Amino acid sequence: MSQRIDTTKYQGSGGLRAMLSLQHEVETSGLEHSLRELVKIRVSQINGCAYCIDMHTKDARAAGETEQRIYALNAWRETPFFSSRERAALEWAETVTLLHQTHVPDDVYERVRSEFSEAETVSLTFALIAINGWNRLAVSFRAPAGSYKARAVAV
Repeated sequence: MSQRIDTTKYQGSGGLRAMLSLQHEVETSGLEHSLRELVKIRVSQINGCAYCIDMHTKDARAAGETEQRIYALNAWRETPFFSSRERAALEWAETVTLLHQTHVPDDVYERVRSEFSEAETVSLTFALIAINGWNRLAVSFRAPAGSYKARAVAV
């Protein structure tokens, strides 16, 4: 599969600047780095975004995430590897990503609100909006997976 458009050539575009600004807000939201990476990986799995799965699994490992938890993300409900806070975030991530199917039910909202403050719930939702947007860019333009190098991460 060959890349259709290299979006890095459009660093000056308003749309890309807006996405990067949103990403900066997500990264400085106060949500735990490990939690942000877990939901990025899970959403990217749902959306079939190989580039983002490659990127975020590498970043998660560089930040100390275990292989076991990364491998188990697509079956997180059946494992004991995730905290109740992480479980709520993963369920919220799936529900928001699959909005056309789920319509974000009240019981899922209540579970996320039992683990996250209102401000954290908003931050988590913006994190999901961001990764869904990045997935849509990468999948649409066929960003090539495999070459991403993990960045140094301050956890």
